[in-house]
Amino acid sequence: MSKLQRCAWVRPDPLYEAYHDEEWGVPVHDDRVLFEMLNLEGAQAGLSWYIVLKKRDSYRAAFDGFDPEKIVRYNPRKIESLLQNEGIVRNRLKVEATISNARAYLALREKGTTLDGFLWSLAGGKPLQNRWTAMGQVPAKTPVSDAMSKALKAQGFKFIGTTICYAFMQAVGMVNDHFVDCPRHEAVRKLR
Repeated sequence: MSKLQRCAWVRPDPLYEAYHDEEWGVPVHDDRVLFEMLNLEGAQAGLSWYIVLKKRDSYRAAFDGFDPEKIVRYNPRKIESLLQNEGIVRNRLKVEATISNARAYLALREKGTTLDGFLWSLAGGKPLQNRWTAMGQVPAKTPVSDAMSKALKAQGFKFIGTTICYAFMQAVGMVNDHFVDCPRHEAVRKLR
């Protein structure tokens, strides 16, 4: 895919281009991937997604593949080692939020609810299809992301404000925000 065909936000970088071309906007129904992306979007708060994308492999290694059952057992020593890890965003609140989110995820699962079912029900159960032609049209938040943020907070999740939730929805295909002139728009539209 040539750089002229991609959505306007894509940097001319092989990592960013691959993310756009292969992942962004593709509907995700795997709880572990949803949990990872929710935490990575939280880590991105106040930064660019590109920074977190470059650190994603380091995040996966540092957070045990985003395995909630391992993350809930993190002790103060582990937290301090994470805060020294140059491969991730070294922000105590963001690191501790990932641990809180693991607890909330496991509590949800103990109630018999999957993260997939919980999140997708908030988004209406299927991808929302937008038809944007310019960056200025794309919202930073919507009533759906507002509701998702509120529902996640009620379950004990942290670093999941409405803007983070909307970026998460875009990333995991709950909303198709590829520009209409991007070939990925039509390809993603067909996915569920």
